Amino acid sequence: MIEERASTHVYRQKRMFTKEELEAREHLCVHEQPPYCNAACPLKLDTKAMIAAVSAGDFDRALALYDKITPFPHILCALCEAPCEGKCKLHEVGEGVSIRELETAALRFGAPPKKRGLLRKKNKKAAIFGGDLFTLFLAGELCRKMYPVTVFCQQDGYAAFLRACASGMPEEILAASEQTLSRMDITFVWNTDPAEAFAEKNASFDLRCAAYDTAQLLFPGLAVDEAVMVCREHRLITGRTQGVLGAAFGAKKAALSADRLAQNLDPANTRGEEGSVETRLYTSLDGVSPSQRIPCTDRASAVAEAKRCIQCRCEECIKGCAYLQHYKKFPRILTREIYNNVSIIMGDHMMNKPINACSLCGQCSVLCPNGYDMAEVCHIARQNMVTTGKMPLAPHEFALMDMLFSNDEAFLCRPQPGYAQCKYVFFPGCQATAIAPATVRAAYLDLCQRLEGGVALMLGCCGAICDWAGRYEMYDDTVKFLDEQLARLGNPTVITGCPTCKKQLSSHAQLEIHGIWEILEAIGVPEKAKRLEKPVAVHDACGARGDKATQQSIRRIAESLGCQVTQTPYEGDKSPCCGYGGLTQYTNREVAKEMTDKCLERSDLPYLSYCMACRDRFAREGRESMHLLELVYGTSADHCPDISAKRYNRLSLKHHLLEEIWNEEVIAMDLGFTVAYTPEAEAMMDDRMILKTDVIRVLQSLRQTGEAIREENSGLLLTRARLGNVTFWVKYEEVDGGYRVHRAYSHRMNIVNRL
Repeated sequence: MIEERASTHVYRQKRMFTKEELEAREHLCVHEQPPYCNAACPLKLDTKAMIAAVSAGDFDRALALYDKITPFPHILCALCEAPCEGKCKLHEVGEGVSIRELETAALRFGAPPKKRGLLRKKNKKAAIFGGDLFTLFLAGELCRKMYPVTVFCQQDGYAAFLRACASGMPEEILAASEQTLSRMDITFVWNTDPAEAFAEKNASFDLRCAAYDTAQLLFPGLAVDEAVMVCREHRLITGRTQGVLGAAFGAKKAALSADRLAQNLDPANTRGEEGSVETRLYTSLDGVSPSQRIPCTDRASAVAEAKRCIQCRCEECIKGCAYLQHYKKFPRILTREIYNNVSIIMGDHMMNKPINACSLCGQCSVLCPNGYDMAEVCHIARQNMVTTGKMPLAPHEFALMDMLFSNDEAFLCRPQPGYAQCKYVFFPGCQATAIAPATVRAAYLDLCQRLEGGVALMLGCCGAICDWAGRYEMYDDTVKFLDEQLARLGNPTVITGCPTCKKQLSSHAQLEIHGIWEILEAIGVPEKAKRLEKPVAVHDACGARGDKATQQSIRRIAESLGCQVTQTPYEGDKSPCCGYGGLTQYTNREVAKEMTDKCLERSDLPYLSYCMACRDRFAREGRESMHLLELVYGTSADHCPDISAKRYNRLSLKHHLLEEIWNEEVIAMDLGFTVAYTPEAEAMMDDRMILKTDVIRVLQSLRQTGEAIREENSGLLLTRARLGNVTFWVKYEEVDGGYRVHRAYSHRMNIVNRL
């Protein structure tokens, strides 16, 4: 029995990561990094969203997004240098998206966004002296910030003013911009010398802005090294910019500075990241074909051009991982939520289920271009919460008790007859003995016959289960136990039948580990090996991730047996977990089912695996599935054994081998009564993880206490017993000196009889 935490448990606190460690991990995830086109735009246009709107035929939304970054969209669109186009990812395989043409299409076909409701004007007034592109955009920006704006210029009328600001502007752009400017709440003082107006009106305004040439007249020799400068000693904002994009960007910076000055704030502080930026985004171009630009002459052609956009994003981990798909969260977000969950001292730990749902397979670290390891985060979280008493035992208890059964009642460690110590030991793993005992027997007898120096046998669990559960103290005990047993055998070379066992045992000191597939390649497969002359899809176990030698060895053996191995998406190191790893099938069956489906969607062919847990998971979903050793030894695994059958197989294999190989008689225990189960009861017990041995112990308790109640409607009897941390209930009828079980259920309650 494993001790359950008490409901009055006082939690301990242990920090999962330091702040620096957490930020370093989060920094690896680039999902929220801006797309290449967005990053290149100093005005922060959400180019990706604008193109998506055009692609959907929503030109109104596209225009609203474009209008958001500038008060004069027609001028910006006509004259913009478009650095975004040069950064388009499609340039790597063909022609990039024509972003400027799509912006133009948004202006042509989109309805201008509705103006916001009545907003209160600011109390402080702004004046602009002179006229160039910078001051034109600045006037618009300050107007948007609801400052009363007055412009002093030499021109006479909107058209002349606009021509002076941007010479050579096309007439249609001039007309549209004139209409936009006339609708703005900006006061113009025409035919005025800006320098003279500054001298006369300076004191009448709270904010003073000037075109660069006007500022030079006002203050000769004024140096403006950056695009925008706040000249505090002269209480003036001016700018020297290049091109329309520089003018629009400079105006945005200047408007922010002016707004801060109006609030008596330092304009240099907390401005955020301004201008174009470098992005760390990763976007795979796998499957993207070269294409050419489509001239945007009408709505349909603009939509077609927008549809060429691949909407750059990094989703490599999400595309391959059923766990991340289920929770719809990227590693950076999930890590932060898990970190916060672990940090809770008292209260509900809402992220416990997601923490336990990860299969710990490590696929994400291979798929991610920066190696983000979500499995490690979840593993550390489990260990931390077990240490601090915040992780309940219930999700993992059955699996942990099953591991203890494998290393106790079903455990076997014997040298080959005739040897005191052996050169090798065969360690098939707990799932192989539970699912395919005949295959384990055939493999061991074959190794004994063909390997020199003796082959010992060790039936047990490698400790992966308690490691996955975060029970590191139990894992340390398991490592110590196995090392002691191996030492008794003379520390032989370990031959594993499971890639996870190979991975786990490789962490033990001074052990030489080989997979049985390596041995079979060296000595050859048996002559009676079963040939399979048809195509198969090889599923790489997550325990073999990073083990190229194992992956290649499996394929060579399969091909030697006639299999036509076909390539599948996400194979090798990118292979997904079947749903057994990390104990996911015990803690979250829905996610485990999605993991299995994710594996099976890669191919319609029969699946060939080299992990018995994988083979069993696929068979349960109705897919033709086989283990490589079944082909090698011409055996067949049990078809989807339930949890009781798996325990029976382990124990039965141990007893049969003791009698067959070591001539040790095993005395069967007589219960003194018979137990039968209805099909409904067996299905229910397997679904609820209730063993037949649990039911037998309840019935044994019944025979001692005689406590049972009769159900009036059905006439069935109901009895209970508390076994460890769980109370089990059995509904039965008495038949021929024994019992027929109709239902069984359990819950973690303790019933106290009070007189």
